[in-house]
Amino acid sequence: MGDTGQTVTLSGKKVYKDDPQVEAYGSVDELNSLLGVVVAFTSHEEVSRLLRRIQKELFLVAAELAMGKIHFIRINPTHISALEEEIDKIERELPHLANFIVPGGSKTASLLHLARTVCRRAERRVVTLSRKSSINPSIIKYLNRLGDLLFVLARYENKKQHIEEITWEGR
Repeated sequence: MGDTGQTVTLSGKKVYKDDPQVEAYGSVDELNSLLGVVVAFTSHEEVSRLLRRIQKELFLVAAELAMGKIHFIRINPTHISALEEEIDKIERELPHLANFIVPGGSKTASLLHLARTVCRRAERRVVTLSRKSSINPSIIKYLNRLGDLLFVLARYENKKQHIEEITWEGR
């Protein structure tokens, strides 16, 4: 069936591989894989632990999207609150940000910036799906906060590596 451009979702529904549902959970899978690369590069155990936890949560997100049934809720406000707590904790260790920063720095920070953009794409794909199907609204919030967390983690990695952020001031 895959050779014909179709696949079967977890609920047993046969769809084309470019269906918004497949695009949504496929983008989440891509993000999960990229976080595995980040874990391989980071030398900070606390970052590794956090990203491994998030990878497990992303399996829940992908499964929920692949199932396509709102009663199959796994991601909830507790997951979102946990991300917000991590963001707040990390931001306390970072200098105030008054300008945009140019993505980059250390290898790990650069990968985290890339993961952030993949996360934002996954979020957009889920929003597209939400206009076609009923989905758990916590998934969109979770991906939004995760994008924020990946941004502060990239900044944190650069700080730990003593790499100065390059700001962009619009000139």
